[in-house]
Amino acid sequence: MAAAPLGERSPRSEPPSSGRLRDSSRTVRVPWRATSVALVRKALVDDLEVREVSAAVVDEAEIVVSELVSNSIRHARPLADGNLRVHWKVKAGVVEVEVTDGGSESTPRPAPRTIWAPSGRGLRIVRSLAHEWGVTEDRSGSTVWASLGGPSRRRSH
Repeated sequence: MAAAPLGERSPRSEPPSSGRLRDSSRTVRVPWRATSVALVRKALVDDLEVREVSAAVVDEAEIVVSELVSNSIRHARPLADGNLRVHWKVKAGVVEVEVTDGGSESTPRPAPRTIWAPSGRGLRIVRSLAHEWGVTEDRSGSTVWASLGGPSRRRSH
């Protein structure tokens, strides 16, 4: 992984779960701050580009992880250690991305459609790109996940 921008540390990576290049997973922990969005995005793209993942799915995953990490920083609390956990896995060209944080006062859901609002489109963007997405919550926080590159009832790939 390339060096982080000046003043930033690279995401702390946990070991991959599989030695296979095509199907594997990766987890990174990053500080709960806005500058982590770019760090996670770069780590994800660098990892997916060496796997058998189409360029379109890499692009979609980049957008989705940016939205999920941004939403987490904006609307939730960090995990107990002050970080966010970002995990992705690749299986047969399908990419599943999840972002875990310390939770918030409400369950994440897409905002209503508005024309003039300066924000509030993140989960609507995720919903439009992912063939599946959802939220799981437990005592330690919440995880928002999305699956990309698989079959979709909404659009063709």
